[in-house]
Amino acid sequence: MNRPRNIVVLTGAGISAESGIETFRAADGLWAQHRIEDVCTPGGFRRNPGLVQGFYDMRRAALAGVVPNAAHEALALLDAEWPGEFLLVTQNVDDLHDRAGSKRLLHMHGELKRALCTACGAASPWDAPLSNSPPCPRCGATRLRPDIVWFEEMPYHMDAIDAALSSCDLFVSIGTSGAVYPAAGFVSQARRAGAATLELNLDPSAGTPLFGEARHGPASVLVPAWVDELLG
Repeated sequence: MNRPRNIVVLTGAGISAESGIETFRAADGLWAQHRIEDVCTPGGFRRNPGLVQGFYDMRRAALAGVVPNAAHEALALLDAEWPGEFLLVTQNVDDLHDRAGSKRLLHMHGELKRALCTACGAASPWDAPLSNSPPCPRCGATRLRPDIVWFEEMPYHMDAIDAALSSCDLFVSIGTSGAVYPAAGFVSQARRAGAATLELNLDPSAGTPLFGEARHGPASVLVPAWVDELLG
């Protein structure tokens, strides 16, 4: 692989799993206790807002018990030291990339530690529970929800992501299933732009055949090694 100039990295649940955050598809994880339609769709929120708020309150509180791992830290180092264009796009709603120090970062599926007001549309930093219907810091309405992109909703920052993919030399996917769109289509978009493509994942994903190169193993091992190659 030639040395790239502009890099786009996509991360998914697999990069945070080693920090103790349960993945979406874990057979015995938090998600297994609820149907997706009940806790991760606008319709589920309309039917039972208390269930949805409680679910995300629990996930938000759990962040206090986890820390960034070596993979998060390696990507933050790459962000800080890479002289060309660099964009880290995460599907994760945790704050581990932020805490590791990544700056050129976009949360395409929202953030657990932000609340969105359905009355005025303002998004605010948020650490506390939402299940007790607190007022919006902007307008005072008691209509806050998690600032999370649910199924059937449009991911955030798509224009910026599309622009980065169209001009990158290297696209790297880390810890993703390759099954959730639009992120699953990023590798094809990068290839059409002429970029080299690399998958770093614990196991082969649904998208592995689309990548020019794939390396499989723990993110905390693979990602620091790859960053060392780039920066070395």
